[in-house]
Amino acid sequence: MQETPEQFRRQVRERFQRVADEPDQEEKFPIGPDSAKALGYDADEIDGLPLSVTESFAGVGNPLSLEALQSGQTVLDLGSGAGLDSILAARRVGPTGKVIGIEMTEAMINKARRNVDFLQLKNVEFIHGRADGLPLPDAIVDVAITNGVINLCPEKPKVLEEVFRVLRPGGRLQMADILLHPDVTHEEVATKGSWSD
Repeated sequence: MQETPEQFRRQVRERFQRVADEPDQEEKFPIGPDSAKALGYDADEIDGLPLSVTESFAGVGNPLSLEALQSGQTVLDLGSGAGLDSILAARRVGPTGKVIGIEMTEAMINKARRNVDFLQLKNVEFIHGRADGLPLPDAIVDVAITNGVINLCPEKPKVLEEVFRVLRPGGRLQMADILLHPDVTHEEVATKGSWSD
């Protein structure tokens, strides 16, 4: 029997709860500061952050490398996790800019809030919410970033609809994610394991 979208979301929340609480126990998926550096994040910038910011990083790429953020911009970090991309974005947009992190895992939100408090960043807020129903008004974001999140959303068209709803005219989406190449067969997908492998 195929799992429902809510069962799938529950599994995702449980997995990322563990990544937030016990990152050193993750064995199947590369996480942490070494993973961030391998994905193209600046090593000095990563090493200059407290371990609590980088240890639960579970991204699949570097959406911040796609185009530079500008001072004063408002950035949405969709699936903000423990806050690494949000913190880096906040530094780039400066005190006149703002970063809004949306995350559905309470443990990640709590960790992200502790991280920005420790770093004394005042231009970042984290909101509990889902990507397919953003708790934000229309047209308030200049740039939306997301890192390995949309592949974990069962209703991808709704997620993209929501992202474009909150973007201002001329705004952009910078995303890193996992995609299957069109010639991968169903049998090959089945041998790859579950989404969490």
